[in-house]
Parts: sequence; C-alpha cells; structure tokens
Amino acid sequence: MKKIGLDVGDKRIGIAVSDMLCMIASARESYVRKDEDTDLKYFAELAKAEGADAFVLGLPKNMDGTEGPRAVLTREFGDKLQSASGIKVIYQDERLSTVAAERMLISADVRRDKRKKVIDKVAAAIILQNFLDGPLNR
Repeated sequence: MKKIGLDVGDKRIGIAVSDMLCMIASARESYVRKDEDTDLKYFAELAKAEGADAFVLGLPKNMDGTEGPRAVLTREFGDKLQSASGIKVIYQDERLSTVAAERMLISADVRRDKRKKVIDKVAAAIILQNFLDGPLNR
C-alpha cells in the first residue's frame, strides 16, 4: 500500500506520495493550511483516495537529536491526524531535508520565487524517500 509523506509547517504542508511498491516518493503538492478541522479532513480524504496505509511525518529534531518545540507541534498534529483518519502515523527524522530540497532546486536552476512555491513538497518527497529507503520499511 502507498505511504503519504508530509512536511508539516505552520502555513503549508508539503505532500509526497509513494508508488504501490513503496519504492519511489513523488512530490505531490504544497497544501496551504486553513484550520485544523479542514486540514485533518483533507488529509484523511487524501489517504482514502490514494489507498494509503500510513502517513510519514517529518520530525524536525535538533542537530543533537533532541526534540524541540517544532517537534512537539508535529507530534500533536500527527496524533490528531491518526485519530481523525484512522491511519497509522510514522515519524521520520527530517534533519536537513529542507536544506537538501533547497540545494536540489538551486542545482536544477529553479528561480527563488519558484523555489518558495515547491520547497515544501520537495522536502516531503525527501522525507518520504528517506523512510522508503530505510530499515523501518523492510
């Protein structure tokens, strides 16, 4: 079954979706947040439409491995998402995923104004691909 990767931010949530074999993550969209109920309903419906069995949320850890305020907010969102959708939430360390996404877009010669529009979904794809390539997905 498919996995949906999310890069959760305050204003936007980057979305990526795996293929059925869970080998390749593809950037899907940068969802602009509305309110909590609308957001949770959107992702529950997306998971159903995609036939996904899990959400993989990027967990923003500090460089020393500790979890700060942003990680706490992400876990709170993940708990609510799991309750609202009935679908398992998995957390994936996302340290430097946005940096990697930025570098990837710069190397592809994407202009700054265009990068801002796609950075979240590219980061979500990196988070999801790291999970798919890791030992937890075996």
